[in-house]
Amino acid sequence: MGRLKESAQRVQEKLQELGYSNQILELEESTRTAQEAADAMGCEVAQIAKSIIFRLKHANKPLLVVASGANRVNEKQIANQIGDKLEKADANFVRERTGFVIGGVAPLGHTEPILTLIDEDLFQYDELWAAAGHPKALFSLTPEELKKMTSGAVVSIK
Repeated sequence: MGRLKESAQRVQEKLQELGYSNQILELEESTRTAQEAADAMGCEVAQIAKSIIFRLKHANKPLLVVASGANRVNEKQIANQIGDKLEKADANFVRERTGFVIGGVAPLGHTEPILTLIDEDLFQYDELWAAAGHPKALFSLTPEELKKMTSGAVVSIK
C-alpha cells in the first residue's frame, strides 16, 4: 500500500494523535458524492457521513454539518438553531478554512476549530464512512467516534 495523499495523511495523523486506530482507505474510484462512496463501500447512502461546510453570514466563520448521505440539510432550521444565516461556502473558502477540497472535507483535522453539527439520523447505524481529506479517501467510524472526534452537537438537520 502506497503513501496516502498529503491531505489524507494529515487526517490519518490527526486520528492517531487523538488515539484512534481508524485506517484511511484510498480508492481508485471517486468517493466525492455520497452515492459514489456508498457504491464503493457497498453500504447504504445513509451510512455516508458527508461533511458540508457552510459560511455563517454574520460571523464569517465556517460551520460544519456532518449529514447522513440520504439527507438534505434544512438550512433555515439550522440557521434558527444557531442564530446566523447560512451561506454556500465556495471552493476557496472551504480550502482556506478547512485545508481540504470540496468532496474531500473530513470531519476532523481542519486548519482551524470549526463549529460542528451532526445529523441525528447517523446514530441508527453501527458503521459510518466519512471523507478523509481527499475525494478518493475515506474511513470507517462509529457515530459515537464521530461525536467525540468533532465535539459536534447532535441535532435534527432535516
